[in-house]
Amino acid sequence: MEIKDRDPHTGYLTTGHEWNGITELNTPVPRIIFFFLIATALFALGYWILMPAWPIGTTYTKGLLGIDQRTIVTESVKQAALDRATWSNRIEKESFADIRKDAALMKVVRETGRTLFGDNCAACHGTHATGGPGYPNLTTQSWLWGGTPEALAETIRVGINSAHPDTRTSQMPAFGRDGMLPRADIEKVVAYVRSLSHPGAKDLPADKVAAGKTIFEANCSSCHGENAKGNPEMGAPDLTDQFWIYGGDANSIMTTVWGGRQGHMPTWQSRLSDLDRRILVLYLLDRRGKS
Repeated sequence: MEIKDRDPHTGYLTTGHEWNGITELNTPVPRIIFFFLIATALFALGYWILMPAWPIGTTYTKGLLGIDQRTIVTESVKQAALDRATWSNRIEKESFADIRKDAALMKVVRETGRTLFGDNCAACHGTHATGGPGYPNLTTQSWLWGGTPEALAETIRVGINSAHPDTRTSQMPAFGRDGMLPRADIEKVVAYVRSLSHPGAKDLPADKVAAGKTIFEANCSSCHGENAKGNPEMGAPDLTDQFWIYGGDANSIMTTVWGGRQGHMPTWQSRLSDLDRRILVLYLLDRRGKS
């Protein structure tokens, strides 16, 4: 079969090849293919002319548009630094109260504070600052050392039982382990303490609670106060609310009274700048009651 033969159905020339009765057609390339090839070539040529493209020794062609991504990024970084300087100067100089009234500043605090907290504090206090066994919930009004902005700032700065020379220091004595109280008396104290946060509990005999109160007043009130509301000056927690660091059930309280507790929080003075610590204070103040 010669190549000049034409297929009677399509009118295309054949290639002269045949396989098992099937004749190969010499079908032309669709015009749309040529269109895209030409368009791609024109686009490439235009890009080479307009944009930086060709290396020339230690430099490159700049293109007619003069676009330089390095310059764009540099300018963006400079602008970001200027923007940061604006709000960071305000946070460093303005009072906590004034900052909290400024919606724009607090938006920055929430965004920046979330990152700072996640990178430095969430490992102990949880992603949402709600704490866990051995670590206090920071979204409540129950604070060991006081919940004012100044108190929070100082706690973050010096830590608790940390290596800082001005660290906040506190320790719950081991009344049972060190033989300060017999087990029977400790059980009575536990009953009394549970009655403070669980008034009316049926498993707390009145006589045991009354005896525990007497023992509490003689051994515990010097730190926790006569009304057991705690003492921020000593880091002694309020025993009348529902917020417990180590658990408020009978076994947990028994373990605490028997073996004592000594929490630890590192000092952040050398780890975080004054600005970052202020942002964390504002972030925690804003987190109160949101979980």
